[in-house]
Amino acid sequence: MMLRYALQTIRDRKGGFLGAFVALMCAAALITACGTLLETGLRGSIRPERYAAAPVLVSADQNVHRTIVKHKKGKTKVKHKAKPIAERAWLPRDVTRRLEGVPGVGKVIPELTFLAQPLMPGAKDPDRPAYGHAWASAPLMPFRIVEGRAPRAVTDLVVDRGLAERARLETGDRLTVQSTSAPRTYRVTGIAAPEGGGSALAHQTSLFFSDREAERLAAHPGRVTALGVLPADGTSVPTLTAAVKKALDGTTAQVSSGDGRGPVEFLDAAGARVKLVSMGGAMGGTSLLVAVLVVVGTFALSIQQRHRELALLRAIAASPKQLRKLLGREALLVGAAAGALGSLAGIPLGGLLYGKFVDEGVVPTTLDRVVSVFPPLVAVAATLFGAWAAARVSARRIARIRPGEALAEAGVERTKLSWARVVAGLLFLVGGAVLVFVLSLLRTEPGSTPVTFLAVVVLASAVALLGPVVVRVSAAVLGRVLRLTGPAGRIAHANLRGNAARMAAAVTPLVLLVGMTCTVLFAQPTLTAAARDQARDGVRADWSLVAQGPGVPAAAARELRAAEGVEAVTEVVRTTVRVGLDKYPAQGVTPAGLTRTWDPDVTAGSLTSFGAGDIAVSELAADQLGLKPGSPLKLTLGDGTPATLKVRAVYARGLGFGDLTLAHDLVARHVDNPLAATVLVKSDRTKNQLAAALRKFPNVRVDSPDAVDRLQAERGQSSADVNLLAMGLVLAFTAIAVVNTLAMSVSVSERVKEFALLRLAGATRRQVRAMLRTEALSVLLIATALGSGIALAVLTAFSVGMTGSAAPVVLPLLYVAVVAVAGLLALTATLVPGRTALKPSPVTVATAKE
Repeated sequence: MMLRYALQTIRDRKGGFLGAFVALMCAAALITACGTLLETGLRGSIRPERYAAAPVLVSADQNVHRTIVKHKKGKTKVKHKAKPIAERAWLPRDVTRRLEGVPGVGKVIPELTFLAQPLMPGAKDPDRPAYGHAWASAPLMPFRIVEGRAPRAVTDLVVDRGLAERARLETGDRLTVQSTSAPRTYRVTGIAAPEGGGSALAHQTSLFFSDREAERLAAHPGRVTALGVLPADGTSVPTLTAAVKKALDGTTAQVSSGDGRGPVEFLDAAGARVKLVSMGGAMGGTSLLVAVLVVVGTFALSIQQRHRELALLRAIAASPKQLRKLLGREALLVGAAAGALGSLAGIPLGGLLYGKFVDEGVVPTTLDRVVSVFPPLVAVAATLFGAWAAARVSARRIARIRPGEALAEAGVERTKLSWARVVAGLLFLVGGAVLVFVLSLLRTEPGSTPVTFLAVVVLASAVALLGPVVVRVSAAVLGRVLRLTGPAGRIAHANLRGNAARMAAAVTPLVLLVGMTCTVLFAQPTLTAAARDQARDGVRADWSLVAQGPGVPAAAARELRAAEGVEAVTEVVRTTVRVGLDKYPAQGVTPAGLTRTWDPDVTAGSLTSFGAGDIAVSELAADQLGLKPGSPLKLTLGDGTPATLKVRAVYARGLGFGDLTLAHDLVARHVDNPLAATVLVKSDRTKNQLAAALRKFPNVRVDSPDAVDRLQAERGQSSADVNLLAMGLVLAFTAIAVVNTLAMSVSVSERVKEFALLRLAGATRRQVRAMLRTEALSVLLIATALGSGIALAVLTAFSVGMTGSAAPVVLPLLYVAVVAVAGLLALTATLVPGRTALKPSPVTVATAKE
């Protein structure tokens, strides 16, 4: 019976349930979109390209491992943890000998993959990064020569047909290639293409060198990128895989087959899966919290608008249980319809978000997106539960009080909040304050970012719970100003005081929108500005070198050191290392003359005797790892090589230069790209004089020291774009919630009758619209003040923790734009339904039946 009543109510009150339907549908779409990202990170496949013809691959271990033993209550627990390293780990070539003569192994092909960028107009394709290989590994695809011949001499080169077509290369042409050493010009002796068809691989450009030249350019003597294992005749892939694993038992070599070969070939895709899981989980969690807050507010407003109807049901003997059942059935029906439509809309929405991540370079194109029924099912389940729970929470009072009290409260809004709501609001307020305090102690971006957004949501939840009190207090503060604006202002002030609960429902999503948007927009600029300041203050060089290609070759730095008038040249190579399982950004710098070009603000120790076996650490790393000058530090370099270094100095400018600083040559031997990201030059020579010394390197230019600052700004802007993209859906959902809630608060029957009575009392339509504008602007002012206050508190704590300074960066024009957009949404969502509500004749509305 309750189901029939629920269906009848929804049919008769379509407009009243529309707001809840929209909120739930958007929530379902948001959850589905985030779920598809999370599932792609967990189950997304990475298909091999160059290794397509090798059914089994042998590669080095791309993880650093740690075993944790815990003793608790007489029991011993052993946990094995692994974290990925930042660079490619190289496999000893002698592993090949272990596979010789293994039953089922037909051929073992060593593979070398290294940086090789053609320096020629039209040769570069952003979607196909260029890599060099030895021609001996061509059968791994397999590639075949379609024109010319294979490379034999060290100056011979074979390019894939895609590169030849882009750069209009023919056999016999000359092509300069920037690899891991100085640029070198090669003669194109052949053009190759995949044997299966097509001019090139979909996700990479291939350049093939002679075996000897490839060994030199790979710069890892005695090591290979991977080994491709081809089966003997009649041997199946599972049998071959088992035989290879058995032969390599006892080593750290990894054996892959099937789709497991893809992560060996595309390391960035394997790393992107971890990042996508993290981002999808963080976005999904934040989205869920925001959705719960918005949906509960929407249902509370919907039930508040039906207070008279529900009170009459209580008066004609409907029990609290029956009322809860009725509202629960209504919520489930609305939630089911909204969840089904929203989850379907979330699939293309997730695809759009995934495409944006690919465009920003966060996710490589080699990671295939996964779409299954699980995210939509989870979204529908979450929507159903959220709708049911929101309805039950919102209906607690009307279902609990006596029928007489319900009828009395239906006529006049209740002025006092329940003690449970006040206590809950104060708990959320205290919780938000605790999160803000914790945020001020966090000094790493991965740790502080989720706490930042969680603090905003928790404080906005406190505003939602204590909203009526906040609105009444704000109305008292704004009362004198509103009364001075004339009749419209006086009526708007009366509405703020007398209908505080309804106004609070409109304030909450606006507070969330302003607070969350300001936090998203200004958190990264705060961090970037501090890093730029540190980088700018820490560079003592007169000039810097930057390259148009993948980096500045070491030969260019050597050429400059030999030039007259050059005091010091410092090459800077960047990487990421692990101490235990923890990840730290690091850089390698040239020790000779270091203090002439670089000042990281040393607070302990000295850099004067900095050498190959030394390391300098930031104050953050020193605090986290318990280090001081003279301490030994065990770490894992980017390619998985362990090293033990001696701490020489502790410095303050960690944001600008990374947490760890090592010797350049040590880092360069263990990264995929050993070319310098930048080179600092101390010299009294002019720019033209230095450029003349570098005429052999046309792709390297002399720039001001501000180039270091600009690189820092570019990295910061990239991070800001990713954060804005990641939180864009949440902000869009919040904006929709603002429009939805404000429209609901204006278009209900009670307000339509209110407008009719005002007009019958002599108010014109223009005056009623002026009252609505004043109400909307008052709500906007209250929400902007609260949202800005929340954002300021959170951003200040973020700044204290990350930069040591309570000075967050707020861009005035951007802040004004945020408030302007919020104001536009508020006015539009108020005035458009208001115009519709004013169309009927006031007499007809005033005499209409309830």
